[in-house]
Amino acid sequence: MLFKSICLVMGLLLIGKALNAQELAAMVSVQSSKVANQVDPKVFTQFQTQLKDFINQRKWSSDAFGAEEKIDCSFYITIESISSPGVYDAKLSIVANRPVYNTNYTTPLLNMQDASFTFKYQLGQPMEFNETRAQGGDPLESNLTATIAYYINIILGLDYDSFALKAGAPYFSKALNIVYNAPEGAGITGWKSYDGQRNRYILVDNFTKSGFDKIHEVVYSYYREGLDQMAEKPEIARANVLNTLMSLQELNESNVNVMAVPIFMQGKYTEIVGIFQNADKSMKKQLLNTLSFIDIANINRYKEKLE
Repeated sequence: MLFKSICLVMGLLLIGKALNAQELAAMVSVQSSKVANQVDPKVFTQFQTQLKDFINQRKWSSDAFGAEEKIDCSFYITIESISSPGVYDAKLSIVANRPVYNTNYTTPLLNMQDASFTFKYQLGQPMEFNETRAQGGDPLESNLTATIAYYINIILGLDYDSFALKAGAPYFSKALNIVYNAPEGAGITGWKSYDGQRNRYILVDNFTKSGFDKIHEVVYSYYREGLDQMAEKPEIARANVLNTLMSLQELNESNVNVMAVPIFMQGKYTEIVGIFQNADKSMKKQLLNTLSFIDIANINRYKEKLE
């Protein structure tokens, strides 16, 4: 896929190449210390290897990615407990980064945790996923690959959106389809709108519902018109980032249950401080006012650095 070479015309974004290169350069880490005395260590060693291969060796799009274009991402799985033999309750953390044009810097694209991750895994168990039948034959086995596939499509959607406006739509649609066809069974949560205030349903709903179109403009403007311009046009880029954050505030105020806003802001404190540390007082004042609505958890830290 040529669009990741940002200097090329953005129109190349949607042109597939004949090459068959996978999209992700994922790292997988499984932390099993809480159940170390209950399970053969070989189970988690094989699990980690299989899951990494499942993510990195499968084609998730029709585009080809060069080695330098692959999306840097990590999946951290912390095993919390064993609910029955081979069935694990875990927390899943997902981190994805994006390179910034004309720099050596990478910016957070996604940084979140899913605490509702229950799945079955046993030695020799194949990892299979069918987009048209995400629920599979065994719900708890399928919940493993369906959840991972869901977040892969969220990552792809954000990455594509960050290079061309609404280019991530096909991947958000795939994630939504997984939600609609998700495994169902005892112990499986996170796929329904009523599964807490933050869940997979609400997140992808934010990226696919017509009333949330502004989120796609925010993603594109923040990365492409903001960060990618910082090296050559810092003042313009800074203004674009501020306008983007103000748009995020508008989205947050005009909709209820906006999970995409805190997800977008997660992990961006240091980055935003760096962007605005040389801004004038009036811009910093407007920024802090905006941040008090969209990143209230960090507002005192912002004030310490930017007031």
